[in-house]
Amino acid sequence: MAAGLDQHPELTEQLIALIPMGRMGLSQNIADAAVWLCDDTSSFITGHVLVIDGGQTIT
Repeated sequence: MAAGLDQHPELTEQLIALIPMGRMGLSQNIADAAVWLCDDTSSFITGHVLVIDGGQTIT
């Protein structure tokens, strides 16, 4: 997908316009969530779907 977006910057702008946070997500965003879920600070989290999409699903 990234290669296609590099060739069509107007599509990138259109996609970003759909994301409330105003930017594309990074793989680091997913990694940070995974590390947090492995940490003791998330020890009371069970059976939850963690959506990491910059707020796109709530629009």
